[in-house]
Amino acid sequence: MKRFKGIKTLAAIIGISLAVQAVPTFADSVHVAKDGDTFYTLSKQYGVNLNQLMNANPSVEATNIYPGLKLNVPGASTAKAFAAEDNGSIITAASLNVNGDDKVVEAWGKTFNYSKTLDVRATAYSSAASENGKWGAVDYFGNPLKLGTIAVDPSVIPLGTKVLVTGHSFQGLPKKAFVATAKDTGSAIKGKRIDIFVPGSPESVSAFGFQDVELYFIK
Repeated sequence: MKRFKGIKTLAAIIGISLAVQAVPTFADSVHVAKDGDTFYTLSKQYGVNLNQLMNANPSVEATNIYPGLKLNVPGASTAKAFAAEDNGSIITAASLNVNGDDKVVEAWGKTFNYSKTLDVRATAYSSAASENGKWGAVDYFGNPLKLGTIAVDPSVIPLGTKVLVTGHSFQGLPKKAFVATAKDTGSAIKGKRIDIFVPGSPESVSAFGFQDVELYFIK
């Protein structure tokens, strides 16, 4: 979704330099995530530094490691490069269970308490300059864009709000559900609208189109 951001803080300028530095390091191996994987457990499994592992995967939020996701493993000290069978570009569907009485939702085997839900119209955007204006591929706070970043109308969804996005259908995102944080804004994002950052080319991301999704506001 082509969008242009409003006036941002000086931190955005600093964030541009950070985005340039956030190029993935060379990966000695690729790990295909399985259920229960975290950056911490993988750092122990492969004997690599936790920060180096996270820096090698700058577009992956720690809360969005799901089965089928490919992760770069720099300088792995073990030959176990593939801990799960590479299933191509197919992402395993999440099991989404909702307990409305207790306000609990479960996805990917993880349980989240939520305060409310909201139905919104969603689009997607890439890191292309044409979609991010003069500030470049950074969010409202000047941080590099990464999977799990969404642009919102702050009058509807306050910046910093963490949500579980559900009901979408797009190959570049975890199926069924993923955790996202309201870290960006856009002049075209007004009312019950969100714009989801997706790593990839503008052409591939534009295939997302317009989709109706449901958000769970995570406590």
